[in-house]
Amino acid sequence: MIKSLELKNFTAFKDLRIEFSPGINVIIGENGTGKTKLLNAAYALCSPCGIIPVTVFPDHGHMAVASSFTKRLVDIFLPLHGMLGHLYHVGSDGEASLSVAVGPNAEFQAMFLPMEPVVRIAGTFEKIMEIKPTLIPTKEVLSLMQGFERLYKQYQIQVDETYADICAWLGIPPLRSENMSETIKDSIKKIEVVCGGRFVFDGIKVSFFANGHEYSVNSIAEGFRKFGALSRLLENGVIEPGVRGPLFWDEPDSNLNPALMKLLVQILLELSRNGQQIILATHDYVLLKWFDLLMDKGKEDHVRYHSLYRDKNSKEIKLKSSDDYISVSASAISDTFAELYDEEVNRALR
Repeated sequence: MIKSLELKNFTAFKDLRIEFSPGINVIIGENGTGKTKLLNAAYALCSPCGIIPVTVFPDHGHMAVASSFTKRLVDIFLPLHGMLGHLYHVGSDGEASLSVAVGPNAEFQAMFLPMEPVVRIAGTFEKIMEIKPTLIPTKEVLSLMQGFERLYKQYQIQVDETYADICAWLGIPPLRSENMSETIKDSIKKIEVVCGGRFVFDGIKVSFFANGHEYSVNSIAEGFRKFGALSRLLENGVIEPGVRGPLFWDEPDSNLNPALMKLLVQILLELSRNGQQIILATHDYVLLKWFDLLMDKGKEDHVRYHSLYRDKNSKEIKLKSSDDYISVSASAISDTFAELYDEEVNRALR
């Protein structure tokens, strides 16, 4: 579990600290306030050497870890000319730093100055490698999987590494049924019902099977493909409540039919009740409101809302966090929906 994240002089952030709930965290904010950058920074810190377990910690020391994490930052954030210094917050003084606290006493910190080619690191690195986080990026990926890893490695296509990571995770064979919890089985079943079939990976490509027929994954609606990716990650154990690390999800609502958002929130809440920490970013009022309506404190649900905004005077990105939806409901998201409602009322009264 990730407890907190602190970013100083890094990308869009001058000085930002966020305390995460062990349950569900919903990050909101206007375009340009750094939602994706925040998710990617937390994910990178929780997987500093990539998604494949390595043995650099005991054998190769700080320099190998620092070099690996520097590459990780560059491959995820894709700065100009591939240079670490371009991730430094423009106009700042002092060094840039990223730090994450996890579990009871583990932390990882990376620091760099604009002209430094490699980060300097500190912290209890061994514990960080045990976290095993998952990040689902904004764009749907099931239709990209065939040949994607080879293209990414051989031709160095300009796609950030979170897409390579998720394609690798999606290609893992499913667990045996007896190794799945009832929560996982139930979630997969609900996804199959709403999609009208199931997504299957044969080692090369993903196909969709329904009513005894096989279909190209590209012929299936993108919203269903998003559910299909979630189903794959559940059935192969990449998402495993109470065992693996946090699930980061950037805009799960993107290209998702609003009618399906209730089911998505129900599944995420159930995973959270079984020990899965979830950190997602959204622009969508419907998704945001379903969390407010469906959370059940009697089941120990905990949803924390984190609102990013740009300070009117300093222009710096600030953060307001609350466990109460009402206190953050006056956001850009709800304001826009309120404006639409007001316009509709005004038109009806003309």
